[in-house]
Amino acid sequence: MIVPEGDGTLARPREFDEDQVLDAVMETFWRHGYEGTSAQNLVDATGLGRGSLYAAYTNKDGLFEQALLRYRKRAEGHADQLRQKGSPKERLRALMTDIVDADLKAAERRGCLATNSAIEMAGRDPRVAELVRQNFAILTRGIEETIRRGQVTGEMRPEADASALALFVLNAVQGLRVLAKTTRQQDRKKLIAIIDHTLAAIA
Repeated sequence: MIVPEGDGTLARPREFDEDQVLDAVMETFWRHGYEGTSAQNLVDATGLGRGSLYAAYTNKDGLFEQALLRYRKRAEGHADQLRQKGSPKERLRALMTDIVDADLKAAERRGCLATNSAIEMAGRDPRVAELVRQNFAILTRGIEETIRRGQVTGEMRPEADASALALFVLNAVQGLRVLAKTTRQQDRKKLIAIIDHTLAAIA
């Protein structure tokens, strides 16, 4: 990759591990939110100077966009988990349970970066709204594929609109992530009950 110099010419390749830097940027915005993240937070997290960061990614908005793009890998991982062999209904249950357990066990209850960004920024920033939509679309497609397989096997309602059911399940997943931010570990069964009721509604 190359970095534009101040005079518009092309500079030397970036002298940093971009994957490591973007992971640090994502984690920083995930922890503090957009408004709560300062330039110094990003400098401290990445180990790069402010000039180097902004030369590579323009400004704070550019870094935030990179964080949301980076976060897609998690949605892609969840979609891949759904595509594993086994009962479609059990694949959905396993994914939702894994997400709940990961959120409950996290040292910091950060929830979902895409959901957090939608709440904080999407209403006033069309670019953020689009990036969040793209993130949700990845998981929604994975859920819809799983439901369609379930309709073939008879585990899901065959007459139902698979795309509508996928959005219903996505809504439950994102709601669970918000609830998990304030749910005590000992109350895990309440979140699992939501999972079971969600799956019962589409069976």
